[in-house]
Amino acid sequence: MVLKNYDELIAKVKALPQAKRVIVAAAGDEHTLEAIVEAEKEGIVIPVLVGDAAVIREICTKIGLKVAEEDIYDVPDADEAAAKAVALIHEGKGDFIMKGKMETSQILKPVVNKETGLGTGRVMSHFVLDELPYYHKLIVTTDGGMMTYPTLEQKRDIIVNTVETLKALGYENPKIGCVACVEKVNPKMPETVEARELQEMNERGEIKDCTVCGPISLDIALDKDIAQVKGFDHPVAGDADVILVPNIQVGNVLGKSITVISRGRMAGFIVGAQVPIVMTSRGSSAEEKFLSLALAAAVSAAK
Repeated sequence: MVLKNYDELIAKVKALPQAKRVIVAAAGDEHTLEAIVEAEKEGIVIPVLVGDAAVIREICTKIGLKVAEEDIYDVPDADEAAAKAVALIHEGKGDFIMKGKMETSQILKPVVNKETGLGTGRVMSHFVLDELPYYHKLIVTTDGGMMTYPTLEQKRDIIVNTVETLKALGYENPKIGCVACVEKVNPKMPETVEARELQEMNERGEIKDCTVCGPISLDIALDKDIAQVKGFDHPVAGDADVILVPNIQVGNVLGKSITVISRGRMAGFIVGAQVPIVMTSRGSSAEEKFLSLALAAAVSAAK
């Protein structure tokens, strides 16, 4: 199956037999807990809150969020709250993590800890699911928030992370476009060389359960008419499920263009860990946080 819009995703999550437990680290943040309220009303999540208990209770009273007393952990220090959230995952107290009022580096430190963290042996990457006004289905952009300048091997891992995540959502053979500003290999443009190498890895069976094309320009990846005019014939052309960007700069600009210029909807989280890790930015809307919770719940249910 392929998700066409967020309404389909939310319907999918609401049909789950039970809500998923989200552990919110440094949960004393009103905007974060407002998203939790909405997700709880929809039957998507059950909150487990870690942070300054007095602040958490005050916010919960203000916004009407009811949380079982045993699901509030009084850990006022943000670094300790992050470590406690990871520990609670290991204890089976939650299905995924959400970052609250803390820096990204604070939640990632215990997550990537080699002895007590949530690593799987691969790189962790940022997975964003976008709903565009004029595209015929939801599309993934990766990685615009975690890996800065990934190597060829790290790009392969990003693809593997992305494919596994999409398989959890019901996709069978996602189409992945490794984008560059041109669709031909140019030795002076390393991103085009690596894009072709990724396609060849896929063709040799080294990257499985997907179809990879690269290099491919963004317009060809998203528009069949443009692909036809340019004479580009490939299953990914005009029908990409995933846009793999060459570096974080491209991913960041593309992501903000989708939400700010195109007024698209987005949700995202960190993949490649043992559980999803929702890490929305300070500027994220309540809707984005809610959609990210729904996305993480859907994926964690499959895992």
